[in-house]
Parts: sequence; C-alpha cells; structure tokens
Amino acid sequence: MNTNTVKLALIIAVAVFHPSVVSAAETKVAAVIGTGDMGDSVGPRLADLGYRVVYGSRRPASDKVRALVEHTGGEASAATQADAARQADIVFLLVPWPAMETVAQNLGDLDGKIVVDVSMPFRQGEDGYPEHMFETSSAEMIQGWNPRAKVVKTLGTMGSYIIDDPLAAGGVVSMPIASDDRNAKETVARIVADLGLDPVDFGPLRMARQIENLQMIYMIPLVQNRPENWEFHFLRSDHYGCYQAGGETPEGIVPPFDADDLAVFPAQGEPPPPCTESSRSKWRDH
Repeated sequence: MNTNTVKLALIIAVAVFHPSVVSAAETKVAAVIGTGDMGDSVGPRLADLGYRVVYGSRRPASDKVRALVEHTGGEASAATQADAARQADIVFLLVPWPAMETVAQNLGDLDGKIVVDVSMPFRQGEDGYPEHMFETSSAEMIQGWNPRAKVVKTLGTMGSYIIDDPLAAGGVVSMPIASDDRNAKETVARIVADLGLDPVDFGPLRMARQIENLQMIYMIPLVQNRPENWEFHFLRSDHYGCYQAGGETPEGIVPPFDADDLAVFPAQGEPPPPCTESSRSKWRDH
C-alpha cells in the first residue's frame, strides 16, 4: 500500500469513526487576521469547511492578498483588520509578536466573539534557545484587552504544513486547546477535528501558558538547525482512568472547578485500552 493510499485510509477512518462530528461552520463568517505563513494555510482550510472567510490585512488591496482571496475561493474577501473582525463570528489571530500587541488591541468590539490565539510570544535568549516574553501568556493578555471576548488558545503547536496536510507527519497530530468558555472551547475543538487534527482539552485559559511552553519546545529543532523537527501526538493510556474507575481519587488530588462539567471533544486519537482488574490492582498495590 503506497503512502497516498495510507493517508486516504486514515482520513476515511477518522470520518467513519466520528460520524457525529459535523462541521461547526454552518456558513458562519471567520476573520483570518494575518495573511502570512499561517494565515494562508488556515484561511483556505476554513473555506473548505464551509466558512465565509474574510482576511484582515493592513493592505487588503495588495497583490498578495488578492491572490490569497482568489486561491481561497468561495465567498472569500479581504478587508482591514478591524473591519474583518467586525464581520466575523469567530476571529483567528494569526499575527506574530510584537505586532500582536497592537493588532489585538485595535480590532474594535469583540464582545461575544470567539477569538482564537495562535501566536508564539518568544524570543531567543542569550544562549540562542527560546525564552518567554511574558510571565503569563499571549492568550491571557488578549483576554485582558478584550474582556468580553471568548479567547481560545490553540493551533500554535505545529507547523503550517500540517494545516495544509494534516497527515504530513505520518499520523494524526494532537492539538491542545485552552479557554475559560466551555462552549467556545467545544466549538473550536470541532473545527480542529474537522481540520483532521486531534483536539485535547488543556482546561482554562491560564493553561495557555503550558501550550506556549509546547510552542517553545517545538522551536528547539529550528534554533538548533536540525534537519528534522517533531509534531506532537498524545497517546491515550488507561493509567489514571482505571484508577478512578474504581471510585478512588488519587491521594492529594483535588478535583478542578469544572470536574462535573468538562468540555466534550470529538476524539481523533486511538481510544485507551479497556480497564481490567489487574490494571486497577496495580494502583491499589502502590
């Protein structure tokens, strides 16, 4: 079986395994703020999912943006960044730092809109390795500037080529998602799944700091100038689940605030093996 046949089989398997996953688009409008390396990958894929894409650019009439709109097809268009955000139901912020600081504070009224932060707020330290620019996270800062928006952190822990071809790394890539709004998180998780990725719940928006840690780790092969890089794939395990299946709570663990109302994500990865008495007993023996 050749590589293309394997990829096709995987895509079909995902679609069949998750028949309840329906595109979250429903002809909604998605603003793609930024037309660089990530924007020109995310925009066309969102259009494929049924979104009407509006690119937000400082130069919406430029030849580059016009070409991207034409490539995207459908009802795609371009506007200023603020006008694109105004039209949208969901806003994808795909601009880098330090430009993000200006852009995210000048998009106008984002009240009630889902705002997806993909940015990587890092610089190289004195040793050449990446280091954080902030004590918190890009996503939390964006939420602070737009307190009534529904900020979601995701899509920043991979290369844009995975957006273009979700199986380019040889299998389904895992995608962590964090937000303080459950409904927004679930909506974005459906988009992530529709893009052929595996959405993983990382909890509230403050956990965007950990997602940004993964982004920083992702950059290490780049700064090392290695010939290969890596994509994150989280393997399922029954380790904790089997322990708790017996009604026991790990010693010293306090359930989080949303323990009884966790977000429900479409699962693209392999499910963990079923619990057995031996897997439960290994916990009791600790």
